[in-house]
Amino acid sequence: MDKIRIVGGNELKGTIPISGAKNAALPLMIASLLTEEKLILENVPRLADVALLQRILGNHGVDITTNGKRNGDDPYAGQTLEIDARVIVDTIAPYELVSKMRASFWVVGPLLARMGVAKVSLPGGCAIGTRPVDFHLDALRALGADIEIDAGYVLAKAPRGLTGARIVFPKVSVGATHTALMAAALARGESVIENAAREPEIVDVADCLIKMGARIEGAGTSTIRIEGVPRLKAARHAVLPDRIETGTYAMATAMTGGDVMLAGARPDLLEDALETLRHAGAEIDATNEGIRVRRNGAGILPVEVSTAPYPGFPTDLQAQLMALMTKAKGRSRITETIFENRFMHVQELARLGARIHLDGDTAVVEGVERLTGAPVMATDLRASVSLVIAGLAAEGETMVQRVYHLDRGFEKLEEKLSRCGAEIERISG
Repeated sequence: MDKIRIVGGNELKGTIPISGAKNAALPLMIASLLTEEKLILENVPRLADVALLQRILGNHGVDITTNGKRNGDDPYAGQTLEIDARVIVDTIAPYELVSKMRASFWVVGPLLARMGVAKVSLPGGCAIGTRPVDFHLDALRALGADIEIDAGYVLAKAPRGLTGARIVFPKVSVGATHTALMAAALARGESVIENAAREPEIVDVADCLIKMGARIEGAGTSTIRIEGVPRLKAARHAVLPDRIETGTYAMATAMTGGDVMLAGARPDLLEDALETLRHAGAEIDATNEGIRVRRNGAGILPVEVSTAPYPGFPTDLQAQLMALMTKAKGRSRITETIFENRFMHVQELARLGARIHLDGDTAVVEGVERLTGAPVMATDLRASVSLVIAGLAAEGETMVQRVYHLDRGFEKLEEKLSRCGAEIERISG
């Protein structure tokens, strides 16, 4: 099993290209199930989750072609996928595939809307919380689906098609909003999604669906209106830049006291997180090229943050911020409101010398003068990269184990960091 070895102490200086957003690429790939015509997606990141979803879609009969690089192409440019779901050969998503990636459960909406039937495995538990799929199923029921759960599978039927409806989510859910949005695109009549997730990735999927002929208004607000259409057509769409990757490298730069240009990043996608970084002592400047992050000389200042649905501080940056705060001059408080069990990185950060006390859903971080390298274990995707950030500032060697978590969400992490001066390498086996 691969490990990542880091020798801390080097400032990050240079340019880091930001990849396409994983959290948009996955639902965009799933949206291909809604049309018999070809969907071309550009700027798709090369990630383990993307490769797994290609396998899952292939199981349904979807043909996916990856355009190779030509000589002279930017090695960090995203890949282009040509997705052809003209023939759906199977409407079953089996447990052995869905259990490996929760987002693959979202195929239930497009399969049901287009084929009138879907049999999709329940995704099961998750390291950072239960994340039930009730909201997804309630939305599909509202659209007229008959849904049963049998032997761990969701059996969804709508032989006469789906019908527009008013869907009110009791709690904001990104996944359920994706499911409702895609299903409603082919439903008869108007649908209204209330208390919808407002994340930029929702907007990106809606923009792509509109290019495919969907009639959608209000994406990015808490109320989305969809006028269903009989069919969707071919389209070409570029995945938006990854705001979580942007925030992660911004925090790594602040941690090391460096100066990095995050090329292709969009500041409008993570304003709350960038403002938090400014409070922590980093200089943040938007340019035509992307976002420049600096922390030259000044210490790291403590902050108080609560995670919240967009446009609040992202739960997917909580672990990275905690790593940064381990070296702040004073006490920080970080409250996690989205997922239970999302503090598993705390005990691993403590192995590096961090002083963190948990009080319910709040982590109190007492900044320390120095961190010391040690072997640590990644527990989930975002927690694993928080250990990398801490390792970049720790004295001596940090060895991060279970880095397959990183490969799910960060493209060429070691290369991007090492080209900016980090002493970091992957050790295979």
